[in-house]
Amino acid sequence: MKNNKTVYPFTAIVGQDNMKKALILNIIDPSLGGVLIRGEKGTAKSTAVRALAQLLPEKEQIEGCEFGCSPKDLGSMCSECRKKVEVKENINVSNRKMRVIELPVSATEDRVVGTLDIEHAIKKGEKRFEPGILALANRNILYVDEVNLLDDHVVDVLLDSAAMGVNTVEREGVSFSHPANFVLVGTMNPEEGDLRPQLLDRFGMVVDVVGERDTNKRVEVIKRRLDYEKDDADFMARYKNSQEDLAERIEKAKKLLEQVEFDDRVLEMAAEVSINMDVDGHRADISMIKTAVAIAAFNDRDKVTGDDLIEAAGFVLPHRMRRKPFEDRTMDFSDVEKIIRNIESK
Repeated sequence: MKNNKTVYPFTAIVGQDNMKKALILNIIDPSLGGVLIRGEKGTAKSTAVRALAQLLPEKEQIEGCEFGCSPKDLGSMCSECRKKVEVKENINVSNRKMRVIELPVSATEDRVVGTLDIEHAIKKGEKRFEPGILALANRNILYVDEVNLLDDHVVDVLLDSAAMGVNTVEREGVSFSHPANFVLVGTMNPEEGDLRPQLLDRFGMVVDVVGERDTNKRVEVIKRRLDYEKDDADFMARYKNSQEDLAERIEKAKKLLEQVEFDDRVLEMAAEVSINMDVDGHRADISMIKTAVAIAAFNDRDKVTGDDLIEAAGFVLPHRMRRKPFEDRTMDFSDVEKIIRNIESK
């Protein structure tokens, strides 16, 4: 068998539907807050994340920009690109594929956020910034494997940047900010330790995955993997149409997203579900609504339904519910469905 340089097709992954759906929804709406995928080794977590980037179309970026700014989004440009646009300087534009930027477990805070040359700032009165991983991650997917083993402070910095869309570095009274709009994806094996509840709550979604227990599906996993390793070009060709179809569906959903509507009854459903499932704070309610909107867009609809909320609840609630030590993570969806159906019937 040979080493494969091509990326395994996303649509060739057997099962793991919740994981795949959560990743897709975060691409449709990057403001959902990312997804944490928990599960045992060998459950296609890393494969799915790396494969997702292959579904995305090329995007425009300003040439020479360290942050890959879009020429069409003035509000999300770095200061240098914004100045060029405001003075109507000629800007060269190129296309690139969205990438998966990986953050190593050993990464320090400076490696993640970047560094400021304080000595240069004092002597020259100019800011000199050395970009970090968050600069590379702008308008890309930021993938953190074994996120539970990262320093808690580094995780906090990542989540803050993901929520704000901006990375700000402050040292000795000097500060520098740049855009940091990315889809945050973390994977972890719970057997190696968990995240603190405060950090867990900051992820928009959490998905638990396990290896397939169905014999036929396990056989299919083996067949596909061996076929891929035998002739990756032929294997990729077999999934070319399904890859293109899914990429087109995602792009269509992104365009439809802002047109999706919901009424006060949908808001009432989300609030009632959060109250009855004993969830702290309001992040869950907001995440549930935004996720339901993305689900509706992915299903080519412009209105949120009760079914969308039920599905969204499965992604955003389980990791936010109060639990006693060693209590099972699973969630009783019958209660969620009863609440929503009751409000729908009014």
